[in-house]
Amino acid sequence: MLFINHLWEYVVTPLSVLQMPSSISFAEILSYTACRQLSQMFLAVVFFHSSEYILAVAIHGRSNVTLKSLLISKNYLLAMIFSLLEYIVEIVLFPGLKEHWWISDTGLALVVIGEFTRKLAIITAGRAFTHLIKVYHEEHHLLITHGIYRFVRHPGYSGFFIWSVGTQIMLCNPISTVGFAIVAWKFFAERIPYEEYFLKRFFGSEYEEYARRVASGMPFVK
Repeated sequence: MLFINHLWEYVVTPLSVLQMPSSISFAEILSYTACRQLSQMFLAVVFFHSSEYILAVAIHGRSNVTLKSLLISKNYLLAMIFSLLEYIVEIVLFPGLKEHWWISDTGLALVVIGEFTRKLAIITAGRAFTHLIKVYHEEHHLLITHGIYRFVRHPGYSGFFIWSVGTQIMLCNPISTVGFAIVAWKFFAERIPYEEYFLKRFFGSEYEEYARRVASGMPFVK
């Protein structure tokens, strides 16, 4: 809140001509909108990454899990920083852009759906789920085709894709929404074929038949 007040004092006041025609003052719009949307973003990010680590520890044991299971990389941090910068610039210069609550609430719903989908995938796969692609077949690495895997081959990837794009729709960030969608899709479009190369080696015709029946879960990725 202190940060928002500073924005109002040093940046927003000279731009007051950009006020939306409303009985609510520009400062009230800025404070309420920013507090609600940024707090939702903060909670979504904290819950996503902490739960990834906690589930990994619960499934594989503390000694077999590193901080990499938080899924926080340099590129990811840069993307999140860019999205917050976009949000700040747009809420100062174009506050009306952030007031489309049906868009923001749709993003929130996608965040919940994506989170639920990914965590359901992790819990269903159990020990077969790992954050790193397995290049050697281990005894406990089974082909999971039940539960959510009956409908999607890679529900964990689908969930993360929906979650990441949903966070930007929730913030009403048009640039980051497109950017996150492109970058996340490209990442999984490359990762899925690489992972499936090893899955075909591990499970042979059983996996090939499964792949023919069930979609990958990523748009335009077979």
